[in-house]
Amino acid sequence: MPAAIVTLTLNPALDVSTATPRIAPAHKLRCAPPRFDPGGGGINVARVIQRLGGGARAVYPAGGPTGQRLTALLEAEGAPSLATVIEGETRESFTVMDLSNTAEYRFVLPGPVLSNAELDRCLEAALAAGTEGGFLVVSGSLPPGVEPRRLHDLARRAKERDLRLVIDSSGPALEAALQAGVYLIKPNLRELSDLVGRPLPTTDERLKACRDLIDGGGTAAVALSLGAEGALLATREAAWTSPGLPIEPVSTVGAGDSFLGALLWVLAREGDPAEGLRYAIAAGSAALLSPGTDLCLREDVLRLADQAAVFAIDETSSVGIPPSPDARRGE
Repeated sequence: MPAAIVTLTLNPALDVSTATPRIAPAHKLRCAPPRFDPGGGGINVARVIQRLGGGARAVYPAGGPTGQRLTALLEAEGAPSLATVIEGETRESFTVMDLSNTAEYRFVLPGPVLSNAELDRCLEAALAAGTEGGFLVVSGSLPPGVEPRRLHDLARRAKERDLRLVIDSSGPALEAALQAGVYLIKPNLRELSDLVGRPLPTTDERLKACRDLIDGGGTAAVALSLGAEGALLATREAAWTSPGLPIEPVSTVGAGDSFLGALLWVLAREGDPAEGLRYAIAAGSAALLSPGTDLCLREDVLRLADQAAVFAIDETSSVGIPPSPDARRGE
């Protein structure tokens, strides 16, 4: 059945997380029992939307026993998904926490090579799964050998089907999509700086970079994640900023995906963009409270949304937007 939000993860992973008393070279490192989660940008975005009470369908290629396990984990969560079968083996990503200093080490494998036929099949499945006026979210890295122009082609085809394309990628892939025009991008500060070719130390400079992309027709909106500083959301008509919440991180895995999932959860219901930013900040912060490769929890998102502040930006001042009376309307 067509879905209002479809996510596409071209290079998914089985996320494995564990901990060890101390990481040191040349020694056998005895680890805690591992945790397994279905992973990859678009898959995580869909899982967050599902946790918040929305609906999203995750489309992804899957191959071998690892791909089968990833699919089984998604099914166990009750997350609607569609796997296209490939010959290669779905990759694993490995996260280890050093308990002596709580430092996280993240090991990311490259993933399988997709044949042209496998890639075409996956792209067509994602386009066909969407509904007119709905969102198609492409998030995560491209598999080895996939040319960035394929995202340009996907953006063009999504526009022809009246799908609002959201891109959370970087480098040549993001540039290719912008050339065709998309609905929203979610870069971090480094990615945006690389995209526009200059450092962006101030809010004014960051907003100008976002508006340059919007005015140039590359995207209708930019959601700029700023780590501990918070985030900025810009459209052609308005812009908002939200400072980061004071969170002591347990793990940083999945914070960006949680941010994007919550933003789209609000926007898909035709919610106010400022309210979307509030929930995005809350979800990204909530993900920091979850161990290993887990994502944000609904109860943490709703609690932190009450603490998040959003400020409208204009040329002369920033005006605070208090929490709305229906801030918990998703409950």
